[in-house]
Amino acid sequence: MDFEAARIKMVDNQIRTTDVTSHSVLTAFLSVPREEFVPAKMKELAYIDADIELVGGTAPRYLMEPSPLAKLLQLAGVSKTDTVLEIGSGTGYASAVLSLIAGSVVALESDESLAAAATETLGRLGYGNVAVARGDLTKGYAAEAPYDVIFINGAVEAIPASLFEQLRDGGRLVAVEGFGNASRAKLYVRESGRTSERSDFNTSVKPLPGFHRERSFIF
Repeated sequence: MDFEAARIKMVDNQIRTTDVTSHSVLTAFLSVPREEFVPAKMKELAYIDADIELVGGTAPRYLMEPSPLAKLLQLAGVSKTDTVLEIGSGTGYASAVLSLIAGSVVALESDESLAAAATETLGRLGYGNVAVARGDLTKGYAAEAPYDVIFINGAVEAIPASLFEQLRDGGRLVAVEGFGNASRAKLYVRESGRTSERSDFNTSVKPLPGFHRERSFIF
């Protein structure tokens, strides 16, 4: 299979057509070999317009569909001076894309096998400004905070307050809130200790386990 041709077709047909105009984002998606970040049996499907399952079971994990991933990274406004925390890096595909548009990336992953795969693939392909870290996704990674950008790689029901505290002044957090077709991409900006939010576009991406809203008792 001609993966380079498939990559160009993905960018032209799936990403450019959904209002992604950022030159740096488009160039990064053209550069990163998506087929290297999927299970071996899925390589020929690496560029389909769909999420790809990485881990099954009761808390499955997915490689996000190209179009919403590109739109979210464009929304974050990442620049080469930014330090980025990616929460839920999976096998490291978005980490690799981010590495080309950011200064440095901390790729946080809770699943041991996914973290190992990301470390191996990112190292082998030479994405040297990405550091893979293991830990609870909902807690972020305070050891390297503050960050200019936090990107949550999957849909969540709620965002823990502790993640906003890991943003530097002027920092942005991008996430998809809600599940299914009712979910929205949101941009949060931290300024002078306060956080503002803006809804941007409707999308539907697979959930990232663990980010649930606290339930209150009803009497």
